[in-house]
Amino acid sequence: KGTKPEFIDMAENRHTFSKLLDSIGVDQPAWKELSKLADVKNFAKKVGYPVLVRPSYVLSGAAMRVATDAKQLERFLSQAGDISPDHPVVVSKFITDAKEIEMDAVARDGELVGYAISEHIENAGVHSGDATLVFPAQKLYIETIRRIKSITREIAKALHINGPFNIQYLAKDNEIKVIECNLRASRTFPFISKVLGQNIIEFATHAMLGKPVTKLDKSVFDLDHMGVKAPQFSFTRLRGADPLLGVEMMSTGEVACIDHSFHHAFLKAMAAADGALPTHIKKGLTIALSIRSEHKSDKLIEKLHELSSLGVQFCALPRTHSWLTKYKIKTTKLAVPGSNKKPAADSWLMDKKIDLVINIPEDQGSKPSTSYVDDYNLRRLTVDIGVSLITNIHCTLDYFDALVENTRSKPDILELEAYHE
Repeated sequence: KGTKPEFIDMAENRHTFSKLLDSIGVDQPAWKELSKLADVKNFAKKVGYPVLVRPSYVLSGAAMRVATDAKQLERFLSQAGDISPDHPVVVSKFITDAKEIEMDAVARDGELVGYAISEHIENAGVHSGDATLVFPAQKLYIETIRRIKSITREIAKALHINGPFNIQYLAKDNEIKVIECNLRASRTFPFISKVLGQNIIEFATHAMLGKPVTKLDKSVFDLDHMGVKAPQFSFTRLRGADPLLGVEMMSTGEVACIDHSFHHAFLKAMAAADGALPTHIKKGLTIALSIRSEHKSDKLIEKLHELSSLGVQFCALPRTHSWLTKYKIKTTKLAVPGSNKKPAADSWLMDKKIDLVINIPEDQGSKPSTSYVDDYNLRRLTVDIGVSLITNIHCTLDYFDALVENTRSKPDILELEAYHE
């Protein structure tokens, strides 16, 4: 049975879905489907940069880009191919510093009978397939959760949904916007089922077939454990590819881990996805840093001081070294890869003097500047040599906390069933 085809089409068609959201008073990022470069530029100028560019007929975000200015926009469009009435592009306002939230749910005849709200650790701008996911969500305002549940009920009712569905949301300052609604089971359904200890797919199938279903009791979300799902990548097999996450999906797998502590669950998942990732503070642990200006924060400085006091050693590329010196954080200054200056980041990497590289780039777009090339060379060399790499500021901050906690206390070593008992 399931949801009727006409309502599936309404959700899949960007125009009809947008009209539906407008009719029920639900907000969404400003967007337009355009077939002329001049019109695309005018729209971007009207809503303001950055903007998300999405060519026709793409899968998993292929060829999607975030443009931060007119030059980038024109370059991305030329890379995507011809723009024409037969091949229009969708351009939408990109919301910076917004949290992305996933609602996986089941409805029967338009009535919500089960749901699960999870959150991305990375801010919006990283494809949902590449994002690090936490369930149950840990860092959302209660008002945000309440509004997401309310909007989900409205959408389920308007589309007469019968079965599983997934809605992706943006949240910033308690303003909620809908990205898209998929009338199918998402990749997070199995993950949520494992964490809850309930087969949500079986539950959804019964709803579709008209079999008796009991609404999921709210108490099932009152868990004393949580799960974190981390992506896996194959950059070592993709010669020359930039191991930097964005709106185009790049992961080739994923790993999920559970613990009673968020930071233990997070570190378990990250380490399971990348076996070389340091999980404890031990003598000589050395982390290389290259962090661009927009990500420099008091919170990051505080965590670097804490790690330094616990014995972690840091080395940094010139700009980051100069910045950290102002805050009395000791780092060894390394020359950028390929500069032939000493000590050089590339020689340190090849000599295995670095255990982890943290490179946080300037923005979402690919910038053909010296700083971008230096960062790319560092990222690529790190991956080729087999050293762990983190390129997201939010994952970096959570990793630092997890590293400290994992050094001071032990994670759970339990079978899955033990969490559900």
